[in-house]
This record gives sequence, C-alpha cells and structure tokens, in this order.
Amino acid sequence: MTNPLLSDWHGPFGLPPFDAIKDADFAPAFEAGLARGRASVAAIAENSEAPSFANTIEALEQADALLDKVGGVFFNLSGSDSNPAREALQRDLAPKLSAYSSEITSNAALWARIDDLWQRREALGLDPEQARVLMLYHRMFVRAGAALDKAGSDRMAAVKSRLASLGTEFTQNLLADERDWFMVLEDLAGLPDFVVDSARAAATERGLGGHVITLNRSLIVPFLQYSTRRDLREKAYEAWGKRGANGGATDNRAIAAETLALRHERAALLGYANFAAFKLEPEMARSPDKVRDLLMRVWEPAVAKAGEDAAAMEALLHADGFAGPLEPWDWRFYAEKRRKALHDFDEAALKPYLSLDAMIEAAFDVAHRLFGLTFTPLDVPLYHPDARAWDVTRDGRHMAVFIGDYFARPSKRSGAWMSTFRDQSAMAGEVRPIVVNVCNFAKGDPALLSWDDARTLFHEFGHALHGMLTDVRYKFISGTSVARDFVELPSQLYEHWLEVPEVIETHAKHWQTGEPMPLDLREKLKGAATWDQGFATVEFLASAIVDLEFHDGPPPADPMQKQAEILESIGLPHAIRMRHATPHFAHVFAGDGYSSGYYSYMWSEVMDADAFAAFEEAGSAFDPETAKKLESFILSKGGSEEAEALYLKFRGAMPGVEALLKGRGLIAA
Repeated sequence: MTNPLLSDWHGPFGLPPFDAIKDADFAPAFEAGLARGRASVAAIAENSEAPSFANTIEALEQADALLDKVGGVFFNLSGSDSNPAREALQRDLAPKLSAYSSEITSNAALWARIDDLWQRREALGLDPEQARVLMLYHRMFVRAGAALDKAGSDRMAAVKSRLASLGTEFTQNLLADERDWFMVLEDLAGLPDFVVDSARAAATERGLGGHVITLNRSLIVPFLQYSTRRDLREKAYEAWGKRGANGGATDNRAIAAETLALRHERAALLGYANFAAFKLEPEMARSPDKVRDLLMRVWEPAVAKAGEDAAAMEALLHADGFAGPLEPWDWRFYAEKRRKALHDFDEAALKPYLSLDAMIEAAFDVAHRLFGLTFTPLDVPLYHPDARAWDVTRDGRHMAVFIGDYFARPSKRSGAWMSTFRDQSAMAGEVRPIVVNVCNFAKGDPALLSWDDARTLFHEFGHALHGMLTDVRYKFISGTSVARDFVELPSQLYEHWLEVPEVIETHAKHWQTGEPMPLDLREKLKGAATWDQGFATVEFLASAIVDLEFHDGPPPADPMQKQAEILESIGLPHAIRMRHATPHFAHVFAGDGYSSGYYSYMWSEVMDADAFAAFEEAGSAFDPETAKKLESFILSKGGSEEAEALYLKFRGAMPGVEALLKGRGLIAA
C-alpha cells in the first residue's frame, strides 16, 4: 500500500490525511526524507556551476521539503498525542536527525559555496530579504561548526547528537511522570463545583470512578487554591514539584548535568567563554550581563512585595491553628483567601462566564476587528477527536488553516504551545500555513476556563497570528522564526485584548443564562488584576535566574546543588519555589529553544506593555492604523529584519522596565 506520508496531499488546503496515516508509516517516510535530503544537498554541494543565491540558498530552502512534511506531522503528534510507538521512534530519530544536520553543516563543499556568497554579498544584487536570509544561513553554519577543523567538526557532531538524545529522553521522562501520577480524592472539602467536575472528568479519562487530582496545571492549581485539606495540598504539591526527580528510569537530574556539560563544550569548541555567551549573541539581549541586569532590576521589588504578602498569609495560617512557617503548598490557598477578603473577589465566580467556546470566539473576534480575519469551521479529519479546525480568510482570500487542541489528556505533554504543520512561504508559489495551538485545559460539560486559562488561550493565539499573518518568501524566516527574546512579543501583547472592556462585555457571558458578566464582578476583576504578582514574578524570575547562571560559567557537576546555591544567594522566599525546577524545566532541557533564554518572556513583556500603549495613545484598542502598523512591521515580517529594527519601525523607540513594574503592581502607577 502507498505510504500516505510519501504521497501528494490533495485534501482540503493540503492538510495531512490524518485518518490514513498509521504509526508504521513514519519510519519509512523519515528514511525516504533523509535519503532525498542527502541527495539534494549533495547535488547543491557538487554543482559545477559557480555559487549563486538561487543554486545554493534557494536550493537549500527546498532540499528538506519531504523531511519537513513528514516531521511536521510526526513531531506535532509526538507532543500532543504520544504513544509507546511514537516515543520509541522519537528516541531512534533524535540521533539520526542530529547526524543529518551535522552532515549538512560540516559539508566542506557546501560551506565553501555559502561562504563564497557571503564574501561576495555586496556584488550579488540581493534584495533586503535575500540578504537577510544569506546572512542567517552563513551565521547558522558558522555557529554549527562549519569553520572547524576535522577533529572539531567530528566532536561537534557527536555533542549535538548526544544533546538531541538527551532532550528527547528528558521530555519523555517528564511526560511519564505527569501521566502516571494521580491522587484519588476521598475528601472534596472546599472545592468549588468546577474543580469537582474537572476531577471527575480526570478520573473518567483514566477509566476510574470518583475524583482524581492529576499533575495537569489546569486541575492542580485550583485544587491548591481551594482545598481545605492541607495534607492533601502538600501531597499534590510535592508530587508536582518532584516531576523528573523521583529516582528510577524517569529521573532527569543526571540528564540535566550531562546536558549542561555538553552545551559548555559546544560553546567552547566555537571559541565562546560559555554557553550563555554563545546562545545570547544573536538575541536582542546580546549578552548575559544585559539579561542579568533586567532580571535583578525586577527581582528586588518583586521579593519585597512577596515578603509583605507572605507575612499576611502566615498570620492567616496561624489563625487556622497551624504552627510553623507558611509553606509552598499554602501560598495559593491563603492568597485566594486574602483576595476574596480584600477584594471581595472569588475567581470561581468568573468561570461560568469564561466557557472555552466563548473565549475561542473572543480571540477570533479580536483578530477580525484588528486584522480583518474570518474563521470558518472545517469538517475535516484531524489527529484526535478533541482537535478542531478553521479556515482563516481575509476578504475571501485563504490565509491559513488554524487547528485548536485544547484539552488535557495523558498522551499530551504539559503546558501550552503553538506549532505548525506547514510554514508560510512564497519562493516557489504561495504556500499558506497550517498553524496549531495546543493547550491543557480541564475537560467539562461545558469546559469552563479560569482567568489564567483564558489568558493562556489568548497568549497562544497571539503566537498563532504571528504564524498566520507572516508574509515572506523564504520559510527560513517565516512566522515565529525570530530572536527568542522577541518571539513572545506577539503572544504577550495579544493577552491585553482579553482585558479590553468591550471584549469582556461581548464574549464573557454566562454559559447557562447568556447574561453578560456583571459590572461589579468585572470591577472586582480589574481591582484584583495585579493580585499576587509578587509571587508570580518571583517564581518566574527564580527559574530565569537559575537558567542564566547554569549557562553563564563552568557547567555545574551537580545542578541540584548549584540550583540551591543560586536560590540562596538571591534570597528566594521559603514559601515560593521555582516555577520550573531543574528536573522538569522542559523549556531549558527538552531542547535548546529556551536554554539561556527563559528570561525572554520578561524581555518581551517590557515591549508588550509599551506596544499596547500605542493603541491606548491612539484612543482605541482597535485603532485600525495602529493595527495595520503592528501587522506590517511585526506580524507579517517574520525574521526578515533584526527584531529591534522591526520594533523601532512600529513604535519609534525601545521602552524601559518601568512599564513592566507598574503593570505588575510592583511600583506605584
């Protein structure tokens, strides 16, 4: 039978034929993709014609077309709907794909062609986008070790192969710990109906009766907020914090140590002092010192605010008859108590007005008002029954397919993310993207979101817009292919529209009665907007600082000891822990994406407050001219220019950190 992964896809919008693809199809499809890629690269490298942009760079853009097609399906499914067969193949593929990448970047003849083009770049008559792509290819090859001698090149290939395997193992260990742990609930004391319903749905998902708490964030966080059983909160919190550190086959601590050592060696091979110096060079921040300066400028006011809150909550703990200090499993519970007392605000009261379908429609409506996009449901086969798809159009023109996969399940890794099954490009004809948002919301009938869940939905949809509105020729710079500390700007900026009054008025309606969210509840929500930001900022910064210090210097022999030393040196409060401790810090150890780069969320937040201010200054959150500038200078440009240059075109100047501090309520507005 024909392998559907190796056939042309003639279905609607060129979507993968998910209903025809079997797990057994992936391995032979990857082998075919690798063979075709090797043949294409060899043809480019051995071309007897003089190097040109077309026969070298543009040819490379198309060399991996089949591999990209197969990988786009496989790796999206591996993250969102894994199974033992896919996990085994992923472990097998990691070193093979790394070796293939190293073959390309260590191909001396290919490198000679690229370097020749780079040396002659001024005489090639390239337009700005082509010049940018050439620079990025040249830089990628240099940073991959193309200019190293044979011994250095061979060692670089070995290091990268091992890192790829370690990242895959880290991810799968974490998924196993998250999938396997649950706590049967015999006592539902204090839990609001939505938590009870979600706990029942989680039990059903596992073929059990009654109620269970899992390590899914959308379930465990409200459990920690509301359960009056301190002993159960402690049990659940400790399990959440020990992901990847439970001993045995799924323990990630040794993987983290080896990863840090290999990253340091990789940087040293290229002549950098450490991995942070290497990793940050192409980012907006440029250097570890600039990152450290930002993080520590926010750390001090955040710790001060968290300290004030901790003292007040510890008094409540003692009033409840518990001796000793406030513990991490107490924080969310007493923070919720204080919020209800001080602001007369109970987050559970919001959820009936935040149904998943209503928040999806809200995100779509904002995109329509800002960018003229229309979303029409598609009845097409997808990879899981929970996933749904829309045709995205503007003025009748097809712009993208958007897929939403919103519910938690044991086969899905934790967190939320945006990815693509196909990137936009226009080099060889117009190719429109297939973009997916994956979340881990708790199921319900209907599914009701917390405010944090709704913010996550808007955040990921901001990434999706970056992928859907991109308008470049080369997939190498398409969509979110930008500096890591710039990529979070569109997503964090889009969160602001969730708080726009007319968006709440239009879409936040009671799922049963259809009544809009009452004005007094909206006012309470607004009044509590910066609630507990000391905690949120400290737990984030603790992770970002540990990530930076891990990589800005010699690799620690014992990362857990180093983590403890770093946290002690900055004075992490007793009742707050890192948002992502090392053994489950997937941003940093599941791959190189956010390594030395977890700070990026805060770096982008400095810009997103300023970017939304552009709309406020124009007098409307939907000002058409400002929206046009946002699309023209940021969302459509991908990585076609330096991030700072794009932001300056949109806003005219780079912002300072003060807006971030005010926005989080850490200094007076």
